[in-house]
Amino acid sequence: MECRLHCGACCIAPSISSSFPLHPNGKAAGERCKNLSDDNLCKLFGQPERPAVCHDFKAVEWACGKTSADAMAILTEMEELTG
Repeated sequence: MECRLHCGACCIAPSISSSFPLHPNGKAAGERCKNLSDDNLCKLFGQPERPAVCHDFKAVEWACGKTSADAMAILTEMEELTG
């Protein structure tokens, strides 16, 4: 599965514990990443400063569902179950 452009769910729903640009203390679950553009594209994509957890995330249907709303709901639930 290809990443769904302009979705942004994986940049909002999960927490990130590592420090990265604009988030020196990581980011909380549900907090919109400050590196997410207005059209929900990652400004750090392909950059070495991008967190490893972001780099390692791969779009798959069980995590992303059929729509961006599905992705947000699934990833939020996964964060709640593992957080």
